[in-house]
Amino acid sequence: MTPNPDDDRPATSDLLARLNRANPTLVVFGALAIFLGILFLPDLWGALLVLVLVGALGWLLSRTWPVLTPAARGIRLAVIALLLLVALLKLTT
Repeated sequence: MTPNPDDDRPATSDLLARLNRANPTLVVFGALAIFLGILFLPDLWGALLVLVLVGALGWLLSRTWPVLTPAARGIRLAVIALLLLVALLKLTT
């Protein structure tokens, strides 16, 4: 897919549109597989990959924040906080 030079939409909106069309079941199972893989990696590498995942989720949350309800925002922030806790635990054990 090549960008249209006459299109003033940022590339971010194209990425978000593709993510919106993704099969939710595959996304959940894919994320679960990545997370389980991270848990089985050695502590430092696993923690770094969890932090990469947190960064990606934080970016996605920042892009979708205006359209989320307060309850949805809270749930997403709680998931990010739990992932940060997992990264911290992997670093300290």
